[in-house]
Amino acid sequence: MQASAITVNGASRDLPPGSTVAGLLAGLGLDQRKVAVERNEAIVPRSQYYTTALAPGDQVEIVHFIGG
Repeated sequence: MQASAITVNGASRDLPPGSTVAGLLAGLGLDQRKVAVERNEAIVPRSQYYTTALAPGDQVEIVHFIGG
């Protein structure tokens, strides 16, 4: 199957078909507990990271929480 092109924080990224938000975060090496994810201008609840599929053309923004 062909890779799906999405945009992550303004940069194009290819993902395997059927990828989820959780898979994207794992591929980026990010801790799910320390980020917030927006997909197509809608916040994705952390409880839905494993069930939210990413589709070609999706716009994803990931915000990292930094403790002080």
